[in-house]
Amino acid sequence: MDPQQLATASRLANIRPFHVMELAKQAAELERAGRSIIHMGIGEPDFTAAEPVVRAAAEAMRRGVTQYTGALGIEPLREAIAGYYRTAYGIDVPARRVIVTAGASGALLLACAVLVEIGAEVLMPDPSYPCNRHFVAAFDGHAKMIPSGPQQRFQLSAAQVREHWGDATRGVLLASPSNPTGTSILPEELRQILAEVRQRDGFAIVDEIYQGLSYDGAPVSALSLDDNVVTVNSFSKYFNMTGWRLGWLVVPDALVPAFEKVAQNLFICASAVAQHAALACFTPEALSIYDERKAQFRERRDRIVPALESVGLQVPVRPDGAFYVYADCRQVNHPAAGDADRLTQAILQEAGVVLVPGMDFGPHTASSHIRISYATSMAHIEDAIGRLAKLFGR
Repeated sequence: MDPQQLATASRLANIRPFHVMELAKQAAELERAGRSIIHMGIGEPDFTAAEPVVRAAAEAMRRGVTQYTGALGIEPLREAIAGYYRTAYGIDVPARRVIVTAGASGALLLACAVLVEIGAEVLMPDPSYPCNRHFVAAFDGHAKMIPSGPQQRFQLSAAQVREHWGDATRGVLLASPSNPTGTSILPEELRQILAEVRQRDGFAIVDEIYQGLSYDGAPVSALSLDDNVVTVNSFSKYFNMTGWRLGWLVVPDALVPAFEKVAQNLFICASAVAQHAALACFTPEALSIYDERKAQFRERRDRIVPALESVGLQVPVRPDGAFYVYADCRQVNHPAAGDADRLTQAILQEAGVVLVPGMDFGPHTASSHIRISYATSMAHIEDAIGRLAKLFGR
């Protein structure tokens, strides 16, 4: 058969390209042509795995622990994650409820495979991380994007859950802190959202991969508010292990067998080497490193927010976590003001800075907002602000 005649599944029509990756490719072409480019697009820490983790990985390979593990993860790592919840959040999460996954993406795929029925509607805020709605679409569900503005911290509210829950709705998919906004759901609001979902016998999936990077007070896990929630976490962001592809879920006891069955079939297991290496993340030596790096992220946040506003990019909600700023671009001094796609292209071509237009994150803020990642050095941040100031005549 001619390969060109092969038909793709109809669900692909609901999955759009990830625009940030397209911008990254353009930036790479400019760099190959000799241009100086500052990358503030992709959400990846500029820090790499801490030295204790690297040593643990090397030791694991020397010991030959490189074969399949159980689908739920190695027991020592599940225990270590449970212990982390006790020390970091003050909550008791039994290790039996912890499921180690191939990154947070693998965790979200498993959660959607287990919970999303064909045709099921899942509520999430607009703006949201684009892959979240695509995980739902991959299992023939429908993501209902609810416009969520600055007055709600760009997050869903309990009132919106009540208003938009319909006959086809089966649950919510939230993120706190959020990509692209860096904002968290306030604890009392989250409590009310979970109560609304529980009242309707729905499911709640809460992405907490940026919880370790919370800057304004102690983070609150959804697990401390409701035992029936499914939470997603990752070693990528706070633990700086993006390419290791390791994450975890915490699920209700009754759902563990279902998640195990699906994990066995879809993934077999997460990387054995990465799992053994991740045990070192919870040592005092490594945690001290992560605390220092978190302090640097906070310093960058405190510098970049007023600097962006000084060049005309308004920040309607100060981010309290992650490493993103979601800025309103309608008031900048540029012909493309208010057209985020054109503006980010102009910023890349004319100033050599990679930023991401709101179109990746949903239609509500597609034209009006851009996402800036400050997961880069302070020197690069200062250089980028200087280039933007020049471009915008500031």
